[in-house]
Amino acid sequence: MPGQTLEQKISAAKELGLSLPEVPRTIKNNLKPLFQLRPYQIESFSRFIFYMNNPQIKQKPTQLLFHMATGSGKTLIMAGAILYLYEQGYRNFIFFVNSTNIINKTRDNFLNPLSIKYLFSENITFGDKQGCIKEVDNFQVTNQDDINIVFSTIQGLHSRLNTPRENSITYDDFTDKKIVLISDEAHHINVETKKGKLTIEEKEEIISWEGTVNRIFRSNPDNMLLEFTATIDFSNQDIANKYFDKLIFDYPLRQFRLDGYSKEVKVLEADLPPIDRALQGILLNQYRRKIFEKYKKTIKPVVLFKSKTIAESEELFEEFKDKIKNLKEESIQKFNSPDNDKAIKRIFEYFEKNDITIENIVTEIKEDFSEDKCIIVNSQQQSEEKQIDINTLEDENNEYRAVFAVNMLNEGWDVLNLFDIVRLYNTRDATDGKPGRTTISEAQLIGRGARYCPFRIEETQPIYQRKYDKNIENELRICEELYYHSAYNPRYIQELNTALQEIGIKAKESREIQLTLKPDFKESEIYKSGIIFLNEQLKNDRTGILSLPTSITAQSFEVKLETGISSATAIFDDQNVANIELKEKEYRPTDFNINIIRKALNRLEFYKFNNLKSFLPNLKSVSEFITSKNYLGKVKVDIKGLLNQINNLTPKQKLEITTNVLEKISQIIISEDVEFKGTKEFKPYEVNKTFKDKTLNIYVREGGDQEYGVGQNETGNIDLKLDLSNKEWYVFNDNYGTSEEKNLIKFINKTYDKLKTKYSKIYLVRNEKYFQLYNFDDGRAMEPDFVLFLEKKETGQSLYYQVFIEPKGDHLLKEDEWKENFLRSLKEKAEIKVLWKTKKFIVWGMPFYNERLRKVEFENEFEKIIND
Repeated sequence: MPGQTLEQKISAAKELGLSLPEVPRTIKNNLKPLFQLRPYQIESFSRFIFYMNNPQIKQKPTQLLFHMATGSGKTLIMAGAILYLYEQGYRNFIFFVNSTNIINKTRDNFLNPLSIKYLFSENITFGDKQGCIKEVDNFQVTNQDDINIVFSTIQGLHSRLNTPRENSITYDDFTDKKIVLISDEAHHINVETKKGKLTIEEKEEIISWEGTVNRIFRSNPDNMLLEFTATIDFSNQDIANKYFDKLIFDYPLRQFRLDGYSKEVKVLEADLPPIDRALQGILLNQYRRKIFEKYKKTIKPVVLFKSKTIAESEELFEEFKDKIKNLKEESIQKFNSPDNDKAIKRIFEYFEKNDITIENIVTEIKEDFSEDKCIIVNSQQQSEEKQIDINTLEDENNEYRAVFAVNMLNEGWDVLNLFDIVRLYNTRDATDGKPGRTTISEAQLIGRGARYCPFRIEETQPIYQRKYDKNIENELRICEELYYHSAYNPRYIQELNTALQEIGIKAKESREIQLTLKPDFKESEIYKSGIIFLNEQLKNDRTGILSLPTSITAQSFEVKLETGISSATAIFDDQNVANIELKEKEYRPTDFNINIIRKALNRLEFYKFNNLKSFLPNLKSVSEFITSKNYLGKVKVDIKGLLNQINNLTPKQKLEITTNVLEKISQIIISEDVEFKGTKEFKPYEVNKTFKDKTLNIYVREGGDQEYGVGQNETGNIDLKLDLSNKEWYVFNDNYGTSEEKNLIKFINKTYDKLKTKYSKIYLVRNEKYFQLYNFDDGRAMEPDFVLFLEKKETGQSLYYQVFIEPKGDHLLKEDEWKENFLRSLKEKAEIKVLWKTKKFIVWGMPFYNERLRKVEFENEFEKIIND
């Protein structure tokens, strides 16, 4: 592959300090508010906008690839890209894919406001214009104020273009219009690229799929082809070469999992006949439902029963119906065996602890998995007929709990509440120890099922990410896990695990670590009666907002009028273009007719009174907003133009000026508005209730750091190796953190003797999701990696320090700068109410620790603690 990919070039530029553009309001305001943009989605939009505005790298026609994990929101990125491109003058879009199922699902997501997965806000606006998304058959007679979309399969697109029918799309549609082609599951259009590896069918597809798309794409230099896929084969050199300058965003399944956006995949093998394996699967599924109900979550877990053939699926379906209808207690009780997997043991422990009888469970299962709550989708025809049902399994009105299928639920099946997949056959198709096509297909199905089902128990928890990786004994952990139930077949399980690791949904090495506080620390005074001070996240109280912010009223908004003057010079003429002398004049919007201001307000969605009042809660009326010195009455406008123009503004100019200024004001209000704040007051929490023993699930050597998940006592890096079991100042037996964290531990060890001369008690605690702090300005949560407790006694008073420390890798120093600024501000801004006359508590935050780039700065600040 020649040089760096486009994605790698942008990443390298970022590391050198390039700031990518912010996501514009066109995207943010017009996407459904429920779909809060995730960091990687913001990154994908920012890269796209950067590319579109950078002629040095932008190619014409433009072809870009978004390689994004299954479940990461590719369709949301498509929707945002459509909104952005509309503002750049594009009106005509073709969405195509190889599957009718995906077409129907995407059509629903784009066009049906009643769908729970509809992607756009209730009102789509571009400045003062209302936007509308329309499905069209062709682009010959379309409203150029609309977003016009043709939905088609790849095969259908080829057929419609090469065998034209009345009102169908033709090649003539592309002769004088710029078109955006959006390809989902884009790996299907790379048939021609896979040279030398084609079947007869693929050779025939060359003239249709890739050829047709390329003919449309190249018909206009302003055309665009945006490709989206989760499964492109970059190991194929031809495909890697094709996309090296087109890959703009790379977010594979492995990173998606590492960032916590997927369920944790567990493979549960059982030496049981298929019907009993199915029954064990629904028992685990029902247990999960009871956990959700305990925490008042109306989430209905679903189980998928996968057969090898349609006949086997139908036979199992009949057997399953009979088994459930006549279910007996002993059929459930037999799974309560001391030899069973701990996940199954935990079910019966929970039942016993909560006085749930097996009789009650049998009754529930008979009701929840009755025939009318099971759906079978074995054929293409069945799949299309039942598509709405299987794509809305999360809907509270959808009562299906069990799905029976063979291969119909592959690409495009978008379901979040699938928690169990039961494999009802026991075959292998590996060759030379490598997973076969069936096993790889099964791994891909697991990857689709592993999308995280969003929930949270506490307000401060992330809703779309796993919460219990560092507390896997928590009973809610089962609600973050997808179980794949298989027959006992060690060789198959090994092959499946290999396939799961290759697609990235399973770590190559993970370990469960018992994190235990040292007995000496548990006996210490600080553990038994000590406290840690933490702040809180509170809803931003807007009741005190009585006016527009000073960032609006203290400035003068500049508006330049078009003069209408033109001037021509010869190319080689030395004569300068005549200077146009512009004058300036200051106005206030209130200098204009009040009806003009009202008309400008009506143009902009932001200024609907209910919305405006949500930002300015003390505002009583639109009239007050227009005339009051607290609002528009204090806004200044600096108008530049010809003298005659600025002294004799026309009504149209006044309207455009007012609209322009109001648009800028709304952007400032939105940018300065924050939903949460972090309190300045830090409240006391008991140390022994904050820090406890727990079991961690750790992915070893993933996330770009070869030290993560490896104990500091067991690392092969001699520079980082340290036996912490005999270090009284470190409260755990070992440290499994990153190389930067291990470097910090070495630094503390080296500095310990100096600290000991000033402090009588020294304890360093690694924060394994024990607590969070909240940024003062916007309430963003952060979890400092360490807290250092120090104690020293002075005459008549004991001093207690708690120092928050965050080691940080090179690549995150700039990105997480807000965290460092917050930590640095703690010593001055953190407020602690006096609790005892004889005790003084000090909260201190350190600059980032980075061994290579920031160590000296950290040492200098740390020296202040030693000498304080």
